[in-house]
Amino acid sequence: MSSPPIHPNLQQRRESFARRAESLIERKYAISTDKSGELIITVQGDLTQQEKRAVFLTVHDLGCNHASFQDFVNSPCMTEIKERSCFIHVDVPGHADNSGALSDNFAFPSLQTLGEDLVTVLDYLHVKYVIGLGEGAGANVLARFGLKHPSRCLGLILINCTGSAATVLETFKTKFISWKGDEVGQGAEDFLLYHKFGHAFNEQLVGDNPDKEKIVQDFQSRLHSTLNSKNVKQYVKTFMTRKDLPLKNCKVDILLITGMLSPYSTVVEKLHKDTDKEKVTMMKIERAGDVLADAPAKVAQSILLFCKGQGLLTSVVMPGVDRQRAFSTSSGGSNGEPRRLSRGMSMEEYDKPNIRRLSITVNDQLPPIQSKK
Repeated sequence: MSSPPIHPNLQQRRESFARRAESLIERKYAISTDKSGELIITVQGDLTQQEKRAVFLTVHDLGCNHASFQDFVNSPCMTEIKERSCFIHVDVPGHADNSGALSDNFAFPSLQTLGEDLVTVLDYLHVKYVIGLGEGAGANVLARFGLKHPSRCLGLILINCTGSAATVLETFKTKFISWKGDEVGQGAEDFLLYHKFGHAFNEQLVGDNPDKEKIVQDFQSRLHSTLNSKNVKQYVKTFMTRKDLPLKNCKVDILLITGMLSPYSTVVEKLHKDTDKEKVTMMKIERAGDVLADAPAKVAQSILLFCKGQGLLTSVVMPGVDRQRAFSTSSGGSNGEPRRLSRGMSMEEYDKPNIRRLSITVNDQLPPIQSKK
């Protein structure tokens, strides 16, 4: 006697519970690379399910480590994306929590070298391809990864990415005169705060996030307690001496994100101006310096739009779109026909990446992603 069929709603609840449990899995790895030394990797999510998930590779900015992206991924606006994704967070050399000082004879890698060596992380973890998600210096690193290894990169989401060295170096040159020795002095701290939070920090803590002040305090606390000051200085020096970024030669789709109050907004605009507009889209967010802190919901929304354009996260419904209509008409299958969510297709099967290229239009006025009941 056959067992009775499982009610569709019960099946969806079971799948939702399983996804939530998988998203809570966290593992750490120490991976040796050819030229960049040892990288500490934090993985959120179950990589054994990568065929059914979007896989993101993140690289942090100056004065931070993987915790900056981990905090963002754990925010409520990212719940739907997190449950259907895996995140591979990279700590650049010497930036893991409570790391000791790097050896004096260790040559801190250039941003180019770091980007090229990231493929070692994917090979070690047996990951086929990823979407790069980086901020500031980390965005520059991931852009170089995408240029070097386009076959392993489905797309790039780059926050406050700079394309040239000259403008930033000239602007902030005097701020580093006060960085004496290996300690983060007041001048260096002021630079890192301005680099991270932008004009909003100098004037007032503006933005949509009511926890902005706490975020700034946590940044300062990590800078002085969790991170090794000598290693932070090495990453900053590498960023300040970087080479130009030939992003116009990139073969993958790119989303550039910046805040209107970021010190790098005009630099990002210039970078966008020099790129192939069919491949590169730019999003500027008002009243934001650090977009991850000031406008996390808008960043989450733009990530979702970008991923849908790559055939990923297709079962996450955009706000204001009827769920049944979205399931029947959204991303197409391999033969170009619409993929319909029938009784024979589970939510996990619907989430399976459909690798293709679509143009996207970003609307930063969209409301936050709604979690399913």
